[in-house]
Amino acid sequence: MREIVIDTETTGLDPRGGDRVVEIAAVELLNHLPTGRVFHHYLNPERDMPAGAFAVHGLSSEFLADKPRFAEVAEPFMGFIEDARLVIHNADFDLGFINVELGRLSLPVLERRRAVDTLALARQKFPGAQASLDALCRRFAIDNSGRTRHGALLDAELLSEVYLELIGGRQAGFDLAAGHRGEQAATEAARRHRPARPHAPSADELAAHAALIARLKDALWLA
Repeated sequence: MREIVIDTETTGLDPRGGDRVVEIAAVELLNHLPTGRVFHHYLNPERDMPAGAFAVHGLSSEFLADKPRFAEVAEPFMGFIEDARLVIHNADFDLGFINVELGRLSLPVLERRRAVDTLALARQKFPGAQASLDALCRRFAIDNSGRTRHGALLDAELLSEVYLELIGGRQAGFDLAAGHRGEQAATEAARRHRPARPHAPSADELAAHAALIARLKDALWLA
């Protein structure tokens, strides 16, 4: 199974009000485990960087000035994710930004049904508990000490580890073991329902038993 963990950083919270993507990262998973293949770009948002957004991710207008625009990475990005399932923390936020960017270029948008929202998954699994990426890293003892600020690539890498824990942890053989237990149970059930085998002794067996008894001295069961 191929999945892509995606994260973005932006200039704000409203993609339809002029906010833009300034960093995009995608981490490839096969059978829920990272392959080492990543897609990552800082992006020139073609606008100023609000102070509030800079405080979150630390990406300044000066740093982003010579970076590619989203239009330059859109097709390589779509080629990287292909038709894989998407894994996103707060999927509506990131998909909202990515789809507005794709819409500006008249490219097909990403369907919401493709995405596994790890935020919703965490809230379902741990109702009432904090479900931020940092909180989930603490819960699962995942080292996020390098996360002094938000960063799309680091966050996508951390989310890939969180996702693995949310869907069952590092018990890679769990499904195989479950399948083995199922087969074993079916075998035992078949044994329990087999027709009873006849156990009456044959004439030869009775004769052999009588000969054995005859050799015994003072056999108790003959008293």
